[in-house]
Amino acid sequence: MKVGHCRLAGMFLWVATLVPGLQGVVYGQPSGEDRRAKIGVVDVKISPMLVEVTGNEGKAKIGSLGRAVEAMDGRLIDRLHNTRKFRVFARSDIDALLKEQGLMATLGDPNDPKAAQGFKLAGIQYVVQPTVDDFQDYNEKVKFTGTGREASKRVIRLGVVVKIYDPSTGETLETASLRLGDDPEDPDYKLLVSKLSEPTYASTKDGNLTDDMLVGAVEIMARRVALRVVDVIYPAKVLSRTGEHVLINRGDGTGMVSGQIWNVYATGQMMVDPDTGVAIAAEEVQIGVVRVTEVEPLFSRAVVVEDNGIAKAQVLRRAKPK
Repeated sequence: MKVGHCRLAGMFLWVATLVPGLQGVVYGQPSGEDRRAKIGVVDVKISPMLVEVTGNEGKAKIGSLGRAVEAMDGRLIDRLHNTRKFRVFARSDIDALLKEQGLMATLGDPNDPKAAQGFKLAGIQYVVQPTVDDFQDYNEKVKFTGTGREASKRVIRLGVVVKIYDPSTGETLETASLRLGDDPEDPDYKLLVSKLSEPTYASTKDGNLTDDMLVGAVEIMARRVALRVVDVIYPAKVLSRTGEHVLINRGDGTGMVSGQIWNVYATGQMMVDPDTGVAIAAEEVQIGVVRVTEVEPLFSRAVVVEDNGIAKAQVLRRAKPK
């Protein structure tokens, strides 16, 4: 048996030598240097105004908000990991890195120069700071006209402000306000409600609202925050083109879905504000449209819908639904 195993191993090494990249494919390791950015995620905060408002509305509301924030911490880390674009470090991971290096730092507001220096020393290239600034969780009674019957409906509204910092400078790269539950046309929220529309979704247990819908809303919000971070740091790009077929450098976990329409842009010169000298964005000209046909773990396949010169390394932006 040992001789047979040695022969098989030798045969594999011989074939792997003839076929470049086979070892990387078989062992599931990157073929080159892992250049994924190190991204630090600090604890989810609650805005002071929301703390005050929630405190005035009673213990049940405070408990519901606390569970939402606690769930958001873990799920955001998970969603960022699942994009496969980053090496993700939670606050506890960053503290451990600093201790290993014999460094001490107070990692509070990433915009604070001292905190920024701490993140930099830990090797973190980007810092994500989520803050919950809007939260509603209650049962709403609905009366059916003509029958006099009543039904109870669970209502959750969640708002998060996400900031992305560059710890090397302490500057804010992006600020985005994300909302869930206040738009009746939001497909994500429609999906959430449809999944939890059974009689139990608005039920109570020991006087408290059940957490199924709350966890679902937090999961959706964590995914939205993760996708926004990916969009800012790693915009989707064309990996390759063969005829009418295109590969995109985004796969499972990055919001890619079969049937999606993406606009393709050629990038030009960086535009600079003449007053401040600050680089604003690179000039972009739309040169095509593609439709996603298949989503793989690390990339997606698409077909060309419109073409005025789609080529490798061009940037893609998700087309807004009509």
